This record gives sequence, C-alpha cells and structure tokens, in this order.
Amino acid sequence: MSERLFIFDTTLRDGEQVPGCQLNTVEKIQVAKQLEALGVDVIEAGFPVSSPGDFNSVIEISKAVTWPTICALTRAVQKDIDVAAEALKFAKHKRIHTGIGTSDSHIKYKFNSTREEIIERAVAAVKYARRYVDDVEFYAEDAGRTDNEYLAQVIEAVIKAGATVVNIPDTTGYCLPEEYGAKIKYLVEHVDGIDKAIISTHCHNDLGMATANTVNGVLNGARQVEVTIDGIGERAGNTALEEIAMIFKCHRDIGIETNINTQKIYPTSRMVSSLMNMPVQPNKAIVGRNAFAHSSGIHQDGVLKNVHTYEIIDPKDVGIDDNAIVLTARSGRAALKHRLHVLGVEMGQEKLDKVYEDFLKLADKKKDITDDDILVLAGADRNVNHHIKLEYLQVTSGVGVRSVASLGLNISGEHFEAAATGNGPVDAAIKAVKQIIRRQMTLKEFTIQAISKGSDDVGKVHMQVEYDGQMYYGFGANTDIIAASVEAYIDCINKFKK
Repeated sequence: MSERLFIFDTTLRDGEQVPGCQLNTVEKIQVAKQLEALGVDVIEAGFPVSSPGDFNSVIEISKAVTWPTICALTRAVQKDIDVAAEALKFAKHKRIHTGIGTSDSHIKYKFNSTREEIIERAVAAVKYARRYVDDVEFYAEDAGRTDNEYLAQVIEAVIKAGATVVNIPDTTGYCLPEEYGAKIKYLVEHVDGIDKAIISTHCHNDLGMATANTVNGVLNGARQVEVTIDGIGERAGNTALEEIAMIFKCHRDIGIETNINTQKIYPTSRMVSSLMNMPVQPNKAIVGRNAFAHSSGIHQDGVLKNVHTYEIIDPKDVGIDDNAIVLTARSGRAALKHRLHVLGVEMGQEKLDKVYEDFLKLADKKKDITDDDILVLAGADRNVNHHIKLEYLQVTSGVGVRSVASLGLNISGEHFEAAATGNGPVDAAIKAVKQIIRRQMTLKEFTIQAISKGSDDVGKVHMQVEYDGQMYYGFGANTDIIAASVEAYIDCINKFKK
C-alpha cells in the first residue's frame, strides 16, 4: 500500500527571493490558483512581516485558494507570528511556519547565543504560534550542518510544544545524499514523539544534490517535501517539484504517492518562467526544451522503434502535447483563449482582445506561435503603467561601419528623441537612451535567450542595471532582439526608486 507524500510549494516565498523574480499580488494569485490546480498540498504564500506587499499577498492568496493549506513564514519572534496570524485570517486551512537556526555557526555568529537558549526560543515560538493556529511547522535552519544529537533535542522539544510539522532544511546545500538521509533516519529513531509530527525536507541545490537529498529524506521517513516550480530559489535554487513528482510516479515500487496532477506540470512551469522572467534551461529535467528531444542517431532509431527504449516518461504525462502547442495567424480568439486556459491563464474579454491584437502582429512575423510566446504576450501588459515607454527605434549597423541608433521615448506623456553611435546596435541604442535619461547607471548583466528556435523567434532579454547603489532587473521580449534589449533597459529604469 502506498504512503502519502505531502507537497509543500514555496515558489511564492523562497522562489520569489531570487533577484528580479518579484511578482505583484495579481500575479501571485494567478500562480497560487495554478498550484491549486496542480494538486499542491501546502502553498507557502510569503513572509508577511517582511513587507506590506508580502502581507497583502498572503491575505489575497488566502481568499483566492480553496483547499490547499496556506502557510506564512516567520522568525521565532512574537511580532512576526502576530503579523502572520493576521495575514492568514481568511485562509480556509492555515499554517504558521516559524523557526530558528540550530547549527553551531548560526548559534554563535548569527544569534550570539547558546544551545540551551535556542531551544528555549524555539519552544516559545511554537507555543506562541499555537495560540493562533492548530497547524504549526517548525524549521531548524541550517539543520544540514547541525549535529544530529542536538538537532534531535531541538525537534523533540518543539514537538512537545505543539509543532505538527518539523522541517529539516539543508539550508546551504552542503549535505551528501547518504548524510542527509541518515539525519532523517536518526530523528525517526531517536526523537520521542516523532510520530506526532510530519518530518519535512527543504533542500537547496548549491552542490547539485537537492533532489537526491530530498529523495533520500523521503526514503528514510520524511513525508513532506518543500519544493519550487523549476527548482527556482536563492543561489542555485531549491528541489524542483516536477522532479520529485515524476521520480515517485516512475518508481511506483517505492510505494510513495503524491496528489500532483502531473499533466499540469509543463504549463505550470511555463507560467512561472514567464511571470518571473526566469528562463528554463534547455536540458532541465522534465520541463526543459530538450527533455524529450533526441538527436543521437542511435537514440532516434530506438525511439522510432519503441518510445520506451529511451523515454521513461510519456511527454503527455507532464502536459506536453506537440499537437496542441502551435497557433498561427489563422487562429481565432477562441483558440487563443483555450490555449491560455490550458496554460492556466484566465482573462477578461477586454484584455483578451488586446492580447489577440498583439498575437496577430506576432503571427505576421513568425510562422508558428508557441506556448512561451503566448505567455509573453499575456504578461506584456505589466509595462502598461510604466512612465517611460519606447515609441520608436531605428538602427543602422553592418560590417565595417559604426552602428547608429535613433529612438523616441514617451516619458509621462512628453516626447523625447535622441541618436547615438556605439560599438554595435545594442550599445548605440542604450547610449541614445542615456542621452535622454541622464542618470549615472551601469549595465551589470545582459542575457539573451531564444524562446524556441528559428531566426524569426521571439528573443527574451534579461538585464541588470546598477543605479544609486541598488540593483534593478529588467525584461524585454521581441522578435527584434535590439528592441527587446532596449525594452529591458527601459524596464530597469522604470523601477528606479524616485
């Protein structure tokens, strides 16, 4: 008989901590509803005390989502817990996630404390949170580098204080899979009352072992996994939800099952990638562009004879249907609306009409329109309220000649024009923008990604600009890569603090 594994998704909390991936409340609700459709058990909606935006997002997600548990993160601080409880007031099923660092490094350098005091603070936080909710999760930050005997003491104490879930994070991604699995096994065998709580994994990918560590945690007794869509998260990211879901689906002999509707994995991945402006690497397991592509002649021959020779997953099992992802200029509004619905995007008629107009313009430039193109179009209106907009751009460049760019900007209703030369068309265009926007800013990062393939593809540009000691992240998408670059640069400028 299979045992149930609970999926705790932290895309909207840990995933959103990635620089440049911040979402507004409307976008967070859109992702939360898609996570609900995907079958996620727990949605960590934010860290309410950290900002008014996070507080409001937890409130609105609580209203929008029906059956999953909504979780709010706190430190082991009473004010944090008070604010989290207030943010969760509309949640049908609510959980407060509180905790404190337990490794000697955290105790000494972060808290300037002692092991005994840390246990006291942990117990006090859990007891205080239980005054508000029945479901309290405790995280032992940096548990991966905490010695097992002391970790067991902490976990035993917080379970006695009322913790219903105990989270054992490999915060720095340091553990080896056998080491992390042994840590979970040690807690199962040495913590009095461990049967009264669910053990949770939370693994980071700094050494590329997040998924392996998570699986070993489950094999040794953990029954909740903390994951993100596409494995996004701080530094090298978190354990990827889609990998865990498909590992246990493929290895049914292990006897672990989840509530994930795997056919919604691919559209969820594409939605998060589009909204957060986070490209999915082509060779990413399960959801990468090349995950089901075969270029080797031997592989191609085998797949043509029998797909199972080189594919352990049917693409349709994760929501990839090659017959359903292509739209053309002949497609109508109904087809576009249906495709958006499949991708988890719902919109009113007025917005649909606007997206359809942009769709037709793009379809005139491209032979085929992909899901990623559609998601870019659906998210394009995020720039509608920007006070700086690109009106026109003209570039002259070639071999043996200096590139020249002329452009026009609309700044809060006023029109400005400039022209500049540069070391290439993008450099010339950015210099023209700088002539109008006279601020001391430095381009720190410039990344171009083709969405699918072909010379007529939509190019996505990600930029990082430093201004007044702060980093700002911008995004642009266009079949003209120079225009996309300028749009990304202007997107950064629009985010500058006034």
